[in-house]
Amino acid sequence: MTDRPVTDRPAAVDLAFPSGTGAAAAGCRGWFLPARGASADRPAPCVVLAHGLGGTADSGLMPFAEAFAEAGYAALVFDYRGFGRSAGAPRQVVFPARQQEDYRAAIAAVAARPEVDADRIVLWGCSLSGGHVLEVARGRTDVAAVVSVIPLVDGRAAAVTAARQHRPSALLRSTGTALAAKAASALGRPEPTVPLVGPPGSAALLSLEGYEEAYTSVAGPTWRNEVGAGIGADLGSFRPGAHAADLAGIPVLVQIADLDRSAPPHTAA
Repeated sequence: MTDRPVTDRPAAVDLAFPSGTGAAAAGCRGWFLPARGASADRPAPCVVLAHGLGGTADSGLMPFAEAFAEAGYAALVFDYRGFGRSAGAPRQVVFPARQQEDYRAAIAAVAARPEVDADRIVLWGCSLSGGHVLEVARGRTDVAAVVSVIPLVDGRAAAVTAARQHRPSALLRSTGTALAAKAASALGRPEPTVPLVGPPGSAALLSLEGYEEAYTSVAGPTWRNEVGAGIGADLGSFRPGAHAADLAGIPVLVQIADLDRSAPPHTAA
């Protein structure tokens, strides 16, 4: 099998759209790829993709979007507010609920395009965003399918898994860092950041062997190795899997990695 020449692929469109309300409102940016052969007379379904924890649109997602476009699906790859090419502050701070709002804003943006069938939206996410898409799809009639790749669906289970893989001293350090970060944010001060990935024994949020190499191998120009330190305190309440029954009418593909060390596979099974 041979790849089509790059010039024969649908051209990506730099797409900006608003997300959020009030002081948190800002513009998101992404790349929209029209489906091959789609038009206003023949609109195509659209796949909306965003990255997992601390990832950016230019970090390994475009090959997925290009494959969908070749297969007859339009695709939008976008950055959350505060990350990558998108606007918004604070930078590099992960707000799960806000990121889910960004998914909803992205759906609205592509649904307004004439070459997109607004009633056939597919949501794609991996790891943290694999949980986001399960939550965003709830209660919607325009979501035709969901693809959830190695999803984080239960933050409490992930915390238990982490406790088994790290020394108690490292867990105490990371917990103290997260709580201090949340306290600073509550007092109106900037939330401190920590490295997202690093070698074993480091203060990075993800420090098991192989994580640093995995992230940096796909890192794009806008990716930064830092995230708000408070995310560790937020993930315990992140449990999109608890509402999986609400998706009974939507086709859902869940891809599980048996040896996943961050998103416990048994919780997504």
